[in-house]
Amino acid sequence: MFSGSIPALVTPFTAGKLDEAAFREFVEWQIGEGTHGLVACGTTGEAATLSFEEHRRVVELTLEVAAGRVPVIAGCGANDTAHAVRLTQMAAELGAAAALHVPPYYNRPNQDGIYLHLSRVAEVGIPIVLYNVPARTVTDISVETMARLAELPNVVAVKDATGAIARVSAQRAACGADFVQLSGNDDMALAFNAHGGRGCISVTANVAPKLCAEFQEATLRGDYQAALALQDRLFPLHSALFTDASPGPVKYALGRVRPGFPQELRAPMTPAGEASRRAVDAALAHAALV
Repeated sequence: MFSGSIPALVTPFTAGKLDEAAFREFVEWQIGEGTHGLVACGTTGEAATLSFEEHRRVVELTLEVAAGRVPVIAGCGANDTAHAVRLTQMAAELGAAAALHVPPYYNRPNQDGIYLHLSRVAEVGIPIVLYNVPARTVTDISVETMARLAELPNVVAVKDATGAIARVSAQRAACGADFVQLSGNDDMALAFNAHGGRGCISVTANVAPKLCAEFQEATLRGDYQAALALQDRLFPLHSALFTDASPGPVKYALGRVRPGFPQELRAPMTPAGEASRRAVDAALAHAALV
């Protein structure tokens, strides 16, 4: 269902409001550059700062522009199970291909609580992509819990941002080869796919969609020589985009490759600092994007 390069889209703001025109143009550009799917309202999209109405509108706009050309995954994560269910129902009503869900953050439930939360959202009926990112949630979907969840008919994939490459093989053994594993770390996507992954929900693809798509296509056809050459070209950018709190560096980079793209962020996020901007500039030059 999902494979290749799937950008976790930034959300452009102008004067404190969602810039719908800029967002439409951005989504169209992503599709034109060959991206294989889209994630709306993920971490990079500053979803934590969006009202429910804004969240719904971003997903709706993404679906309108995509018009069925690529699958759209709606970020629906919440640490309140009832709210997570409501967001999932919204994504289903709008026609999203799937809902992306983190385990509850801050609450720190045990594995039974993580299973309870994620099985409840799966009951909505839309396909569910799990998002395991312990660095942000402080909770970890264990391999055993993921295997339990993978038995549910609507739990179809995981975005794995654990940073533990061996987890891909462990999860492949526990969940089956048909359970789709997508990297949540651009810099590890090469090794991730070699272990059996099928793509990446990507930050870098916001800025370099064509190169990221070509990289993923190379790995999926088993051409690791071509993939390594693209990895070498993109690696400094993968690193530079996290030299300050994301998505500050991402929006700065987009302003370089797409002059006029809105740079505004919502509090508590702030623009990339000077050292970060220098790193992004050097990485963009290395990748021949500017």
